[in-house]
Amino acid sequence: MNVRLDTWLLEILACPNCGGELRAEERDDELVCTGTCGYAYPVRDDIPVLLVDEARTPTP
Repeated sequence: MNVRLDTWLLEILACPNCGGELRAEERDDELVCTGTCGYAYPVRDDIPVLLVDEARTPTP
């Protein structure tokens, strides 16, 4: 499965935790924060789930 989001949507979405930009991670079907927190938010049925409780925290 691949993340299928329009470019314009990725440009306006931001991490709800730190406000950083998000980038699509195709192999994991996630949007990953490029800001300070590094959280990864799942994309289910082409819908980003931008809930901190649903996010995967980065592994050190």
